[in-house]
Amino acid sequence: MCQLLGLNANTPTDVVFSFTGFACRAEEHKDGFGIAFFEGRGARLFVDAQSARASPVAEMVRRYPIRSELILAHIRKATQGRVALENTHPFQRELWGRYWVFAHNGDLKGFAPRLHASFHPVGDTDSERAFCWLMQELAKAHAAVPSVAELSRTLAELVPPIAAHGSFNFLLSNGQALWAHCSTRLWYIERAHPFRAARLADEDLSIDFSAVTTERDRVAVVVTEPLTADETWTALAPGELAVFRDGLRQPAC
Repeated sequence: MCQLLGLNANTPTDVVFSFTGFACRAEEHKDGFGIAFFEGRGARLFVDAQSARASPVAEMVRRYPIRSELILAHIRKATQGRVALENTHPFQRELWGRYWVFAHNGDLKGFAPRLHASFHPVGDTDSERAFCWLMQELAKAHAAVPSVAELSRTLAELVPPIAAHGSFNFLLSNGQALWAHCSTRLWYIERAHPFRAARLADEDLSIDFSAVTTERDRVAVVVTEPLTADETWTALAPGELAVFRDGLRQPAC
């Protein structure tokens, strides 16, 4: 299975610490990696079919001064679809004049929905098919840009028919919010003042968050497996859809 990482904050935030620990897991999940992050209404997307441990693109990401309020990253262990750039997450589409990015961890069997020309996969993964179908059905459900709360309600209706085909852990964002759905394993943490130090679970690296934050900062991190060894992470329940805005988990719809 693949690994997911999402970050949502109320101010542009550095992801180097989290990405460093996350990329260590590419020894096992070596079939590609990608990262997407929003800058205003724009989105930057870097993907490579190589392992994040060996990819020069991943090395560039480690050195790039990424500061964003919304970040999605993925390291792939292929289940469906060959190892190729077009099958590398996150995937990106446009809807209602906004970019949407999506990354999936799981395996969907027999999911072959009818898709129209506006949302059609480029690759041959179950993940991209699911993303295209979600975008198609969101477009059908709303004539104009809905609120985040309305989007959350619609997604809560659309996700179960896909999840019935297998495991469907995913992260989704349009730059306004981060949606996270758990089928099997997904964890999150919310960091706020007073910030403290933390140590990565997969790498000998620590950071004192109080030295790089202000009292107003809030950050939420969602990941397949907890990234740090000395913080308390919360597990999402199977079937749970969570939404994060401004570094906080929002109340259920």
